[in-house]
Amino acid sequence: QVQLVESGGGSVQAGGSLTLSCVASTSTGVRYLSMAWFRQAPGKEREGLASIGFLATTAYSDSVKGRFTISRDSAKNTLYLQMNSLRPEDTAMYYCAAGSSGCRHDRPESSCAYWGQGVQVTVSS
Repeated sequence: QVQLVESGGGSVQAGGSLTLSCVASTSTGVRYLSMAWFRQAPGKEREGLASIGFLATTAYSDSVKGRFTISRDSAKNTLYLQMNSLRPEDTAMYYCAAGSSGCRHDRPESSCAYWGQGVQVTVSS
């Protein structure tokens, strides 16, 4: 069982930056998990943003590539999402997700067995 707790959300003006954190409670460590970030805006479907795999390989959706960076600190069991050049359309609830294998932002949500409670990001113009 893995518990995920996000933090770092808030309000920022367009062009600003935020870093989201997701602390994982797991006995084996985040390095053995595949992890991803998703977001859901009001009235829209959940959107996959970025993934990080066992070998720390990363992948991004086109909507955030070049602006967002996913990373993890195995010593702290923490996943991060550094978000730069934020836009009003980035306003959403952001979720981290994890799985023993196959959890990716570009796969169905069912590929991720564990989910955090979400954190709100609001970008004003």
